[in-house]
Amino acid sequence: MEQWPIGVFTSLDAGLGVQIDVVSELNIPSIHLHAPHAGNRTQARAQEFLGVCADGGITITCVFCGFEGESYADIPTTAETVGLVPEATRAERVEDARETAKFARDLGCDTLGMHIGFVPLDRLGDSYKNLITTTQTFLDELAEYDQKLHLETGQETADHLLDFLGDVNRPNLYVNFDPANMILYGTGDPIEALKKVGPHVRSVHCKDAVWAPGEQRGKSWGREVALGEGDVDVRRYLQTLKDIGYKGPLTIERETPEDREGQKADIQKAVDILTSTKSSVLS
Repeated sequence: MEQWPIGVFTSLDAGLGVQIDVVSELNIPSIHLHAPHAGNRTQARAQEFLGVCADGGITITCVFCGFEGESYADIPTTAETVGLVPEATRAERVEDARETAKFARDLGCDTLGMHIGFVPLDRLGDSYKNLITTTQTFLDELAEYDQKLHLETGQETADHLLDFLGDVNRPNLYVNFDPANMILYGTGDPIEALKKVGPHVRSVHCKDAVWAPGEQRGKSWGREVALGEGDVDVRRYLQTLKDIGYKGPLTIERETPEDREGQKADIQKAVDILTSTKSSVLS
């Protein structure tokens, strides 16, 4: 298998990432797929989408969970609403994640992705302890089907993420590393974070962003931009991926308005940057 094949983030009905026809037109060989809404996670829908992928020569490498009621309006709202962390919705969201896991199996994909949310800092608190046991139980269920879970970075520092991974202590829990999220959330230098969590990284996003102004970091969003236009040093990023031994897909994530031609232009630019940079780094 080619080292670092290009991928892109897309969705069935959530309006996230890039439209699947753009993926096909640009001949991109792999995708991370945001799962559809609950009513569309059927075996028939999976078979239909697999047909689309087969026609485009596309492999699904990760299926991402998404939950009703999540909002990324600002950082405090994200902390209150995203992932399995909010206690009021934790149980129902785990059940929803089980349905996504089944949908992933219908797609022939053994990997789930998730923003688990802002993991509590107090590792001795009841909420943190319950989050640990909830995650362990879910991972044990995934293991019965030889599935794994990749947690996307950004909402924790690298050190806190490592603490959480160690406390969960399950062999099918890994990291999906997104350098731009570290900048958007203000949680740390992405390259230094990648070096720390490197042994756990099994998938990555290639995305770019600009830091929020100094005193606003961690309080207000940074700004997402097209790959190559922000504070992620793409060459250092790929060099570090090489250093940690990562060989999987380089999956482009670009959240743009529903502007098909704008999406296509941004993705083509990212493909060109990644193709030339990986050639240089791997030579």
